[in-house]
Amino acid sequence: MDYSYSKPSEVRALIHDGKITGQTSGMCDGYAQANLVILPQDIAYDFLLFSQRNPRPCPLLEVSDTGSRLLHQIAENADIAQDLPKYRVYKHGELTGEYTDIVDLWQDNFVSFLIGCSFSFEGDLLEADVPVRHIEEKRNVPMYNTNIPCASAGIFHGNMVVSMRPIPYSLVPKAVLITGQMPKVHGAPLHIGNPEIIGIKDIAQPDYGDPVTIKPGEVPVFWPCGVTPQNAIMQSKPELVITHAPGHMFITDIKNINLKY
Repeated sequence: MDYSYSKPSEVRALIHDGKITGQTSGMCDGYAQANLVILPQDIAYDFLLFSQRNPRPCPLLEVSDTGSRLLHQIAENADIAQDLPKYRVYKHGELTGEYTDIVDLWQDNFVSFLIGCSFSFEGDLLEADVPVRHIEEKRNVPMYNTNIPCASAGIFHGNMVVSMRPIPYSLVPKAVLITGQMPKVHGAPLHIGNPEIIGIKDIAQPDYGDPVTIKPGEVPVFWPCGVTPQNAIMQSKPELVITHAPGHMFITDIKNINLKY
């Protein structure tokens, strides 16, 4: 089904009931989506510092109260343990499983971090006739590990992850201007052109998400990505962290226009 014109609360209810388990790109047009990181309180301050020191890949939209599955700013009546289509569980930096809800894994010392997502600027790109290939091809956005180091904080360190969208050369300035107006969802591109410069050896083999077609006359454009914390988790190896599965986001009640300058 096409959920592009659905209300966030309606889609979250379907996700909550297990009726939507796929990636969320293109859903709830005009509303912001968010990446998720859940971790124990004893390392939450380290992650808060990591986010503040790396605002391009980790722009914070909300931080929950300790132990609470509810949010207060970006969504009403949402359950953080059930309202994302797919979660990932990492133990000591290793991915140990993917789940459609984490109710049975919830702990009273958990703190949730909701981080801006580049899906939020895709509606503006489409409205300006800038193509978004993964939406066209009904795929998850391609994401890649890079050689760009993040600023370390406490136990957290690692390199940045980027998302990629092929853009026609003539439309690159427009894409830069549109996304640059939305720093709370990663902002302007980080790199344009040769992927090897930022450590990507094979653009046809993304580390997360799906490959997409790059047509003649197009250039790969790379944005900071909210999967960066998952790379930092794998490098830093904390005892337990839960995240969203790449592309399976939390859909907020916040309009994208309210995340602009």
